Amino acid sequence: MPHRADRPAGRVRYHEGMSQNGARVLVADDQPDVLEALRLLLKGEQFQVETAGSPAGVLHAVNEREFDAVLMDLNYARDTTSGREGLDLLRSVLDADPFLPVVVMTAWGSVEGAVEAMRRGARDYIEKPWDNARLVATLRTQVELSRALRRTERLEGENRHLRREGLPEMIAEAKAMRPVLHLMKRIGPSSANVLITGEHGTGKEVVARWLHGLSPRADRPLVTVNAGGLAEGVFESELFGHVKGAFTDARADRVGYFEMADGGTIFLDEIGNIPPTQQAKLLRVLQTGELQRVGSSRAKQVDVRVLAATNIDINREVKEGHFREDLLYRLNTVEIRLPPLRDRLDDVPRLASHFLSGAAARYGKKLSGFTPEALQALLQHPWPGNVRELEHAVERAVLLTGGDRAIGVTDLLLRPAAEPSSRIEEMTLDEAERILIRRALERFEGNVSRAADALGLSRSALYRRLQQHDLTP
Repeated sequence: MPHRADRPAGRVRYHEGMSQNGARVLVADDQPDVLEALRLLLKGEQFQVETAGSPAGVLHAVNEREFDAVLMDLNYARDTTSGREGLDLLRSVLDADPFLPVVVMTAWGSVEGAVEAMRRGARDYIEKPWDNARLVATLRTQVELSRALRRTERLEGENRHLRREGLPEMIAEAKAMRPVLHLMKRIGPSSANVLITGEHGTGKEVVARWLHGLSPRADRPLVTVNAGGLAEGVFESELFGHVKGAFTDARADRVGYFEMADGGTIFLDEIGNIPPTQQAKLLRVLQTGELQRVGSSRAKQVDVRVLAATNIDINREVKEGHFREDLLYRLNTVEIRLPPLRDRLDDVPRLASHFLSGAAARYGKKLSGFTPEALQALLQHPWPGNVRELEHAVERAVLLTGGDRAIGVTDLLLRPAAEPSSRIEEMTLDEAERILIRRALERFEGNVSRAADALGLSRSALYRRLQQHDLTP
């Protein structure tokens, strides 16, 4: 056996060639031949093994990476058998990760030190020379316990972020929704990141939930976050978590939304509204798949599918320097554009009936549907608030309607559509252009050439704008 003075001073080595699905174990001892013997034994049992030859090496490893267990000697200084150095190291390891199971090794006849180590938080001990079968069985038991504790921690985080179970009904029979359904069918079963765009109230979260439900991750969490609503001071803490003491109110470790979604999907709503400093922090996690809780220097690997949504023109935001182009590339492996409700009026009757059934059941009302005049009013309304506005209008009508009868026009309380002249100051240039093009097409019954002449455009220029606004002649 080599003299203790020949030991490597604090060097940490990661040994390749092991199953990436195996448990990761850190083995610590100051004697190279002991490390090598344990490495070969555990490698044969499909563990991933990292080794350290000193307390400094152990602390560096556990602060940089996540392990399933630590197997460590209690003595490192030359000719020392008290175990004091190992007991101090044990406390530091558990301070870094309270869920990390530590199994200590001690020479035969020094069991008292192992007992003291267990009193201070070690999970078990192994006597040297060790029995191979007992050592492997002990580590496997502790790994399972560790993983169960981490799963419990993640589930507690999910419970703090309540999510509805089951998928919402997808009502989409209008022609304008066919490309959306086609894309969802193609990309749902993948793990590709998706950017969902569309006006307020078009159903972006519904699409996100369906994409998650169609994927192999459906039995894992779907965590929904209003990313644009997170204040600068809490952005990192909410998304990536924090450790106790990281800031004034951090009284305990907290799991962030990305860790809650590990193995599943995170839905980042209002992504276009996050400021540039937060965009950089989000980009780093998307690029590496690693995050650090606020106040911790240890990186955690997460496997998360990212679905993002915005109602703003994200490409214009990129051109104007308000949104990072490299972040957009990470988010929009595929983009799904949702049409406004005014472009899918064929879906209005079914959507209204669906909302009526739900609201009537919720409020204990018996209503027999809509009168023909009410349905006509629903079809003629411009729905600036899209599907969400329709849902609220129907719910309001259910509350106001008494008796067992159909909902009438007066029950709907629909505001009359504002004339373009009175709304023009509130419109964006894109919105005004879209309305003018749509009305020109209606006036000339879909004749693109005549509509283009009336608008002062060439035929090809109008076709480009039709594609830009997702309009069909």
